[in-house]
Amino acid sequence: MSTQPFDLVIRADRAVVDGAERPASVGVRRGRVAEIGPRDADWSAAAEVVLADDEVLIPGMVDTHVHVNEPGRTEWEGFASATRAALRGGTTTIVDMPLNSLPPTTTVDALEIKQKAADGQCFVDVGFWGGAVPGNVEDLLPLHDAGVFGFKCFLIDSGVPEFPPLSPKQLREHMRRTALIGALMIVHAESAAEIDAAPTVPGPRYADFVASRPDASEVSAIKVVIDTMRETGSRAHILHLSSAEALPLIRDAKREGLPLTVETCPHYLSFTAEAIRDGSTAHKCCPPIRSSENQTRLWKALADGTIDCVVSDHSPSTADLKTDDFQTAWGGVASVQVALAAVWTGARERGHGLADVVRWMSERSAQVAGLQHKGGIRVGADADLVAFAPDEVTHVTAAGLEHKNPVTAYDELDLTGVARRVWLRGNEISTERADGRFLERGEA
Repeated sequence: MSTQPFDLVIRADRAVVDGAERPASVGVRRGRVAEIGPRDADWSAAAEVVLADDEVLIPGMVDTHVHVNEPGRTEWEGFASATRAALRGGTTTIVDMPLNSLPPTTTVDALEIKQKAADGQCFVDVGFWGGAVPGNVEDLLPLHDAGVFGFKCFLIDSGVPEFPPLSPKQLREHMRRTALIGALMIVHAESAAEIDAAPTVPGPRYADFVASRPDASEVSAIKVVIDTMRETGSRAHILHLSSAEALPLIRDAKREGLPLTVETCPHYLSFTAEAIRDGSTAHKCCPPIRSSENQTRLWKALADGTIDCVVSDHSPSTADLKTDDFQTAWGGVASVQVALAAVWTGARERGHGLADVVRWMSERSAQVAGLQHKGGIRVGADADLVAFAPDEVTHVTAAGLEHKNPVTAYDELDLTGVARRVWLRGNEISTERADGRFLERGEA
């Protein structure tokens, strides 16, 4: 029995703790989980919450791949709208990508500009990635010291001119530096040469778009990353894996002991190329959503640990940029609010439990980014908690989501699972108060 009162106790018949569901009470002090005990633990607290019979206590999701776009393209998305959407979906931590904001986060000055824009607007906790672009090798250490969680690079045109890709030679140069400072390089891995050689047919046909971004592009680029890891001794993370054809290469690298991690995204697990309507560019993303057989292999790779985590790659834009031409429409799926429900909907259909989803979307994503106090219900972790109703169904409408522009691939779908109440560092949060704070790499 704990002799010191808690600030908050939450009791649940079902809670995801230590990789499994069980009855539990969670005692919170000063924003962190102080003790985990039986459902009816004899504890006193300033406040007590008992979850409903149809609710499960889970940790908040950790989404390490979110494009907020503020400042500079705030009409696409902003910190207030993106973090409100995250909160509503059960995500308590996001890590912002270094593009498509202006300026991109490739210098300390640019990071400070972004943080000033975000200040007072964050409804969940927010961290920041730095950018790796040609010519900024000397900026990596200052950005690392300023607290970014690692560095993102492209091996192909990013879609915005101010964030150019790295050549293989430049990738080696940057990864030598990240190895030296102990930083993580996260990579948009598609090969420009493979895509340049593929057929490009403008128009609304989704099949033409998929053909223009072949599996070979991902396989080739991931091989370049793995070879560069061997040469430089650096760590790397593959962003938004789409092609299952790259899985054997990834498995071999992991068996070899290379410090490689890999993510995929809800849209690759929820949609298949065969089912996407021509002209439905809300589904356009790069690399693209591929076949149903490919999707099955991604799910299996999640289950066996080849793929480490699932994150949203929330990359919205204004509606006018989503033209019906797949070659010219902006590529990105707006999904931060529905990510948890989308993955849970697919996971339960395939026999996975909530503990699996928590591992993929909270525990492992936090570990990849080095967020030591996020990602699980455990003593010492931030008390980022969600009362999740796993059987409640929501009919998604784009206009009903919190993100800034009413465009999403999930429009008019029924998804299972609702985040009913959310606590951030032990305080219940809502879309009425901006209670989030900035996070830095390595903070205690």
